[in-house]
Amino acid sequence: MAEVKKDTTKKTVSKVARKTKTADATKTQHIGLVKNDSWLEPFEDAIRGRHENAVNRISRLTGKGRKTLSDFAGGHLYFGLHKTARGWVFREWAPNATEIYLIGDFNGWQENPKYKMKRIEGTGNWELKLGAKALKHGDLYKMKVRWNGGEGERIPAWCRRVVQDESTKIFSAQVWNPEKPYVFKKKNFRPSKSPLLIYECHVGMSQDAEKVGTYKEFTENVLPRVIKDGYNCIQVMAIQEHPYYGSFGYHVSSFFAPSSRFGTPEDLKEMIDTAHRNGIAVIMDIVHSHAVKNEVEGLGNLAGDPCQFFYPGERREHPAWDSLCFDYGKDEVLHFLLSNCKYWLEEYHFDGFRFDGVTSMLYYSHGLGEAFGGYADYFNGHEDDNAICYLTLANKLIHDVNPYAITIAEEVSGMPGLAAKFEDGGYGFDYRMAMNIPDYWIKTIKELRDEDWKPSSIFWEVKNRRPDEKTISYCESHDQALVGDKTIIFRLIDADMYWHFKKGDENDVAHRGIALHKMIRLVTAASINGGYLNFMGNEFGHPEWIDFPREGNGWSYKYARRQWNLVDNMELDYHYLGDFDREMLKVITSIRNFQNKPVQEIWHNDGDQILAFSRGELIFVFNFNPTRSFTDYGFLVPTGSYEVVLNTDAKEFGGNGLADDTVMHMTVFDPMYVSDRKEWLKLYVPARSAVVLRRN
Repeated sequence: MAEVKKDTTKKTVSKVARKTKTADATKTQHIGLVKNDSWLEPFEDAIRGRHENAVNRISRLTGKGRKTLSDFAGGHLYFGLHKTARGWVFREWAPNATEIYLIGDFNGWQENPKYKMKRIEGTGNWELKLGAKALKHGDLYKMKVRWNGGEGERIPAWCRRVVQDESTKIFSAQVWNPEKPYVFKKKNFRPSKSPLLIYECHVGMSQDAEKVGTYKEFTENVLPRVIKDGYNCIQVMAIQEHPYYGSFGYHVSSFFAPSSRFGTPEDLKEMIDTAHRNGIAVIMDIVHSHAVKNEVEGLGNLAGDPCQFFYPGERREHPAWDSLCFDYGKDEVLHFLLSNCKYWLEEYHFDGFRFDGVTSMLYYSHGLGEAFGGYADYFNGHEDDNAICYLTLANKLIHDVNPYAITIAEEVSGMPGLAAKFEDGGYGFDYRMAMNIPDYWIKTIKELRDEDWKPSSIFWEVKNRRPDEKTISYCESHDQALVGDKTIIFRLIDADMYWHFKKGDENDVAHRGIALHKMIRLVTAASINGGYLNFMGNEFGHPEWIDFPREGNGWSYKYARRQWNLVDNMELDYHYLGDFDREMLKVITSIRNFQNKPVQEIWHNDGDQILAFSRGELIFVFNFNPTRSFTDYGFLVPTGSYEVVLNTDAKEFGGNGLADDTVMHMTVFDPMYVSDRKEWLKLYVPARSAVVLRRN
């Protein structure tokens, strides 16, 4: 879910140290988060308070015989519909209900005493036990719920399979108990994080045809492309069932059910297993920030209490998203959401989650209209401590269940500690999205002439992050490709893509766009400290926008697909960008733990529009100048010989091929820098190009 984006610049406030007396002397004893950032000292009490709140909540939830948070998060094993040795058992949490019947294909959708649930004494839970022949695989069903003053048909909150009737468009739960359930072939999988290279994707819009794509088609047609292109992780959107396809999967109704639009649970498991067998991690775009308002399909009014899962009063509805906000202060809601995390990890072998809409969870205001101009803005009492506690517990649980799991926060306010360790007082995410970077590129392309692009500003922005928190850097994601926005390639070339993107027929606008598209990606990927993300198709400059079928476009799928035929057509320029993206990732992964190598500036000159920096044995040189090429442009670098390993201006990437990349570049001695063990590396740097060199 796209959020209003804000600056994530590190804020500054006056320093105040908390000191404690010891027998020997006065010493400062700070929590880890404050040790790593002394500007947080004035807010250490708040940081400690949030951490202690999480610790106390864990202690409370793991009482009564539960040893771990993972033991607490087993709701999916108890609630919902389960086949047992004696038959079937169905349970639901519905404290406001007075009667509940199971209705469906098996009883003509009529209330039948045999299918009437019983309230478990002293709880808000209901239970129904049935014989083995009472239900069969494929049966459709719902709950018929009564409460004081009303009644309604409902899809169970914990159901694992929901399908939509093609003619009536009505959703129903479905009994899922196949004779041959899928058995994972790859039993143990450990994601590669050196670095994490994410291919963000949507199964439904992943095919060339104007239709809804399937898990099987994704496995057969898209996964091979991901593998070939060098990405080691896919981030899959719209997995949790959602009534409206056009919501991009962000208005979830059934949190435990994978979307049946794309196929069966077995198909999804096979897709994940196939990815694992090819070294590809699979993380899920999970939505715990809000839920769809629908009552029949969703949780909006499961049993006559509109606030069973959600905050009461004005806080119940999200003012911008037309959705409902979970009450993270309720233990039962934590049970539901934490169990949801564990379920997707264990049942489907997902390798982690990208948590959507975290900013919306953190603040009572959902971050709307907030400026976040200083550290005090994160500790002024407008934060939802319940949500902060939930996110901390979710990360703790996920990493307890799978120590190698990946968690990423989509968060735009810059809340410190989000991706810091739990033990240090952080919230425990592995990464946070560097959402400032795409904003910067949009602003630069829209507002500045090419002559005014400043390398110093570019370098600062792509490195603008907290040193103790890992980030996922990216130029653009699905957010920038939606109707009402534009991808980078479309901002650069626009309508000329339709007329001048064939080899030999390019105009100046197309040449400029091709050149800058590669340079923008390279400088962003080359400066990562955690991982890099690309949305499906953007690597080759997919044209146009994303627009899901809706009344306004005649329910067309024309823009809800990926036109792979464009990048496969060697007569068009798209393959230049795709080929470059593949080679760029090869260069980055050629250095072990590239993301941990320090980014060291060598030189920048805003007048020349030149930038150079190093990472390990690699040197990255950029000339953003649109018209000036430079001969023998010198940089002081470690003594040695350097070979070109990547050049954006190479002809195989749609460039001019002005430099001879077969030449080995030797450094030139300068007596002034003997003690530094540095010499001059002199290069020919064509206008609007970048080159990567490796020291031998």
